[in-house]
Amino acid sequence: MNLDLNAVVSTADRMMLVETFVRIVDAGSLSAAARLLETTQPTVSRRLKTLEKSLGVRLLQRSTHAMKLTDDGMRCYTRAKELLAGWQAFESEIRGAGEEPVGLLRVIAPHAFGQQQLVAPLAEYLARYPKMAVDWTLHDRTPDFIAEGIDCAIRVGDIPDPSVVAIRLGEVPRIVVCAPAVLAGRAPPTHPEQLAALPWIAVSSFYRNEVALTHRQSGETLRFAIQPRMYTDNLYAMRSAALLGVGAAIGSSWAVREELDAGRLVQLMPDWEAAPLPIHLIYPPARFYPARLRRFIDIMKVAVPQAFGILPP
Repeated sequence: MNLDLNAVVSTADRMMLVETFVRIVDAGSLSAAARLLETTQPTVSRRLKTLEKSLGVRLLQRSTHAMKLTDDGMRCYTRAKELLAGWQAFESEIRGAGEEPVGLLRVIAPHAFGQQQLVAPLAEYLARYPKMAVDWTLHDRTPDFIAEGIDCAIRVGDIPDPSVVAIRLGEVPRIVVCAPAVLAGRAPPTHPEQLAALPWIAVSSFYRNEVALTHRQSGETLRFAIQPRMYTDNLYAMRSAALLGVGAAIGSSWAVREELDAGRLVQLMPDWEAAPLPIHLIYPPARFYPARLRRFIDIMKVAVPQAFGILPP
């Protein structure tokens, strides 16, 4: 490490260099990062070189037409994202201590969760902060936060976009269920591969023509093909079809709990489960987060696991 250089680079300057590096990677080029940071490309290039000299490693391999992270660059990027998120949270906490949120919070929530389970924590937020209003929109895509003016989104599943901040709220267990009529005349399956002989309902957002199940004790995972009689991207439509005996399906445990308790559905192969689905709250990176968003995040961190009885993050 270049100790002489580090001696003259202040902590604030180092944070600026780290943020510049992250923006370069997220944006895909120096020029795009310069636009995001509202500065010039030579300035961004100079900051990158200063950071590389300070760390004593090469972070990016650049040519006329391409830019690629080095191994050191990949490690640096991962840690830099964590560092920025921590610093931003620190700034927000110090600046906004005691600040009461006022205004409109715009949230995108999943169709399945946003109609019922998430309304209770939303109501808690509104009761706690009477000067707030919430625009509660239900759809299952990741929004363009800046273009659409969205504060945050709640997403089910993995978050492939590295340019957003993602807070993991928990994981939803998923199980195999069907109506008793589906098993009429059939012996209950004793091995996951026997499930392939059943009619199926596919939840196309998560599985279509193949299913993977994992044994809860041994960790063994088996994959097998299915031939769905129905495809849907809606959890409630799947549940309704399962109740009518259309076929077996994999569903979130919270969504079928009442039907299982009432005997309208039965769980198949209870020792085998599909991979749990993570729930994230995501939002765009920023220097400072308004109180309306910070308070909403605080409530959701506690309320979402309680609402679904799900595994903590």
